[in-house]
Amino acid sequence: MSLKYKNADENFCSDCGQIIKLKAEICPHCGCRKSVNVSCNKNKVVAGVFALLLGGFGGHKFYLGKTGMGILYFIFFWTLIPAIISFIEGIIYLTMTDENFNQKYCL
Repeated sequence: MSLKYKNADENFCSDCGQIIKLKAEICPHCGCRKSVNVSCNKNKVVAGVFALLLGGFGGHKFYLGKTGMGILYFIFFWTLIPAIISFIEGIIYLTMTDENFNQKYCL
């Protein structure tokens, strides 16, 4: 068994494990489309906790970069409608998979 070392411009294929270029969309060894490795500075747990605790004021929307929705939540916080909606959103954030969260909020 030989060890495989990758360069800075390379990565391992998630399906076959062969070394491929970072810019490659399809692995030349197995032909599978490379899964997108999204680097995201947002965390679903933090978003969920913000939604549960500060959601009535739009805290989770500001955290996720949805400033317009955050302002709308903040303007109508006194109606308690944003608090109800954000409670449901908080549960959704906490129960969704990391892949779904990254696809929806990191791209």
